[in-house]
Order: sequence, then C-alpha cells, then structure tokens
Amino acid sequence: MTKIALFGATGTIGTRVLHEALRRGHEVTAVVRDPARFPDSAGGATAVVRGDVLDPASVAEAAAGHEVVVSAFGPGSGDPAALVTAARSLIGGVRSLGTDAPAPRVVVVGGAGSLRTPGGPMVWDEAGFPAPVLALMHAHGDALDFLRTVPVEEVRWTCLSPAAQIAPGERTGTYRLGLDGLVVDEEGRSRISTEDFAVALVDEIERDAHAGRRFTVAH
Repeated sequence: MTKIALFGATGTIGTRVLHEALRRGHEVTAVVRDPARFPDSAGGATAVVRGDVLDPASVAEAAAGHEVVVSAFGPGSGDPAALVTAARSLIGGVRSLGTDAPAPRVVVVGGAGSLRTPGGPMVWDEAGFPAPVLALMHAHGDALDFLRTVPVEEVRWTCLSPAAQIAPGERTGTYRLGLDGLVVDEEGRSRISTEDFAVALVDEIERDAHAGRRFTVAH
C-alpha cells in the first residue's frame, strides 16, 4: 500500500487515477481547491483536503506524510503556462520538506506534443494543430524541460505522456511502453483509453521504473 497525494483528482485523467489506485488498495488523498465541491462521482478517496498545485507551500502541506505526489493538473481554458508553474511548485514544495524523512516521489501527467514521431519530427511539428492546442503542447514541453533540470537525487520525479489520442474507454489493463518516441500500432495510430493510462500510471507508482525521465504508453 502506498500513500498518494493526488492533485487534479476531479479531472478526466485524475478521476481514473484515483479509482485505479483505490481498487489496488492504495491510500489516496484527493487535493482539491474546494473540498466541499468534491463530487460524489469522483469519491472514494481516503481523504479530501484543500490544496493548490500552483502554490509550493500548499504542495508541501499536502505532500507531507505521503510517499508519492501525483499531478493530473490541467489548465482547462486558462493559461497553458500554468503547467510550468505547477511543475515548479511541485518540485519546490517537495524540496521544502527537508531531509528528516524520505521525500515523496513526484509523478506528473505530461503531454504527447514533445514525443518524436516514427518519421522523425515532434508531434507538435505536424500540420493541422490549432493555436490553442499548440500552446498547450509546448507548455507541457516546457514543464518537462524544467523537470529534466531536477536531479533525481533531490526529487525522484517521473513524467508520463499519453498517446497522441487519449479518451475515456475500456480498461484492458494492457499497454505498450515507449520513452521519448510516440508509440503507434501497425496502422500508424497512437491512442490509449484514460482507463489504461491510469493503469500505467499506477503501475509506475508501484514499480518506480522511470525515475528521472519521461515515458509514454499506448495500446
């Protein structure tokens, strides 16, 4: 059993991560801006506390006593640059806990834009993405660039990028792994259900197989 603090627990991905972790017997604290508005449909968390992933002091308070901090935070219709702020806040908050006890690991939900396609260019270099989508892709990339400056000896971090297409669907419990390259099937498609993405993320919590790096998953 692992004690997990989960930011973004009410989102599309965060809800699946919450349920997947709970079904495996982990303790999950949902960290939300307003606990009173935590929906019953996303319930089941071991605890629900107030917190803000954009505030390092709030991150530190929520992370204390936990073994893993997960961020499934997304800016929604807000400024994509908040993703970079969140990454810095997560690392800063965990660092501030000191060395009296083992620091929590940090697992961040990343983006697919900075993955390299089988043909060579990055996903975000392909044609057809509208400006708001590109801005979100590059913000995820900037957050990853920051994480890569963090020595794993100081904070044991991991970033998990989804396939090019991710949407609610079936939980099969299976997926294929990649690192910085987009994982595609025989027809060149890259996709995964949010349910199986959550499976992969909780697997990483349990296995700690990609410390200090980004990896990706797809069907």
